[in-house]
Amino acid sequence: MTSGRDDASLRPMPATPNMTVPASIRHIADAARGALHAALDLALPQLCPACRERVQGRGLCASCWSKLSFISRPYCERLGTPFLYDPGPGILSMDAIAEPPAYNRARAAVRFDEVARALVHSLKYSDRLDLAPMMGRWIAHAGRELLGEADALVPVPLHWRRLWARRFNQSAMLAKAIATESGVPVAGGALKRIKPTAQQVGLSRSERAANVQGAFKVPDEGKAMVVGRRLILVDDVLTSGATVEGCAKALLRAGAANVDVLVFARVAEAARTSI
Repeated sequence: MTSGRDDASLRPMPATPNMTVPASIRHIADAARGALHAALDLALPQLCPACRERVQGRGLCASCWSKLSFISRPYCERLGTPFLYDPGPGILSMDAIAEPPAYNRARAAVRFDEVARALVHSLKYSDRLDLAPMMGRWIAHAGRELLGEADALVPVPLHWRRLWARRFNQSAMLAKAIATESGVPVAGGALKRIKPTAQQVGLSRSERAANVQGAFKVPDEGKAMVVGRRLILVDDVLTSGATVEGCAKALLRAGAANVDVLVFARVAEAARTSI
């Protein structure tokens, strides 16, 4: 039973814009946060995502960093595969001349070596989504020339069954990180994988091409994101190129003005030059 009176002591005090937290309380809160972070670092130490050695902060340990092989010029201007020597500007590899891809240009941040494989597998299969921003920064650096001309990023899509099983699309995670670095937006609904395909690992070049044939389509609701636009396909690894080739053909058939490719890592033997 209440008295019915408006007892001010029962009402919470209103917050005022000028109310400040005393310095002593701030110091106590800062110290508590520092202690909590220290305890978490002790209980859950940061590990190198490639070799699992303990590291200070995030990222690779010094040993794995030294083994990572970044790709830079000279490389084939079409395929992005590195040359053994510099043949001069604008030179294409013999592979690019003999079998020109549907896409215009491809660029990769690193060679697909032991360390790069560990990073990709940690992202895809160990739910290390925290690696995507770091990998995306490296991709954005490798593809800065392409990004400067692009209208949108298109992540290579997963079939809905695989997406449901994995819970996320690693290509979409990388595209989001690249978008943050470059300002180029992600056109997530521009492309769909309409056919479930077998894993490409272990397949020959011709088997990979057959595996993804007819697997990709621009849906009706995605055509406005594609027609007349300069697009960049984003994927984690480029091996034979069959997957991005299938994606590029689908986008070009739907009216894309240009399609380039950005990946984190690529299988890259030294390319043969055209001379």
